[in-house]
Amino acid sequence: MLIERLSKKPPSLVDLCVRLAIDNVRYIGYVGGVDFQLLEKILQHCTLEQLMHIEDSTPDTDLSPVTNELWKRFYEKQYGAKNLSFVMEKMERSKVNFKWRELYEAKLKVVEEDEKEAVDRLKQRYKNEDARKQSRQTKLCAKTPPMKNPSGVTSLCDSFESSGNSGSSYNLSNVKSNIMKKAKLDVLKEVKNLTAIKRNTIQKGFSSPSKRTGLSANMPSTSRSSYCGEQVNNLTAVKRNTVQKSFR
Repeated sequence: MLIERLSKKPPSLVDLCVRLAIDNVRYIGYVGGVDFQLLEKILQHCTLEQLMHIEDSTPDTDLSPVTNELWKRFYEKQYGAKNLSFVMEKMERSKVNFKWRELYEAKLKVVEEDEKEAVDRLKQRYKNEDARKQSRQTKLCAKTPPMKNPSGVTSLCDSFESSGNSGSSYNLSNVKSNIMKKAKLDVLKEVKNLTAIKRNTIQKGFSSPSKRTGLSANMPSTSRSSYCGEQVNNLTAVKRNTVQKSFR
């Protein structure tokens, strides 16, 4: 064991530099002038973002002889072996050759556009569904629709509106109605009073001689009868005139 360890050659300075570069690959930027064989050993340990950063940082050197195979691996890892085979067959049929970084970026752009269109369709679908739900909801009307009145009420309202002052006409009609009711009650009371007076007069006119005094006692019976008849006729005329005046 000791002999085997002693027989091993120590790592060269180049190997030590490569190992140091691999350990710090995330800090590597510009690699112009570096041998491609060394770059191949170093860059195969890069991630996709690190490899892209190194190429973008070295615009004066075409690194595709080293990075093209690395981009092909990233393409297969991202989009699958089936898609990789399809692209390779298509390039063979067309007899064209593209860098795998270009193919990767083109595919990435197509995928992003497809995802954007899918998101837009999904947003539109949600928007349409929300509009459909909003249309089914009950909404409060700010303006109350006019009510349908019966024909009698409508004609009465129209007559009030045509008069120019519906409020005053309505109040005046109420006042007139109250006055008529009061007048009728007064007439009925007066008629009752007149009837009572008439009844009392007739009873006095035909009362016994012992209760007669003054002029009526000295009057003849014929005169007394005619006198009582005149009084009754006068009361009847007063009653008739009073009733007629109240209903004019």
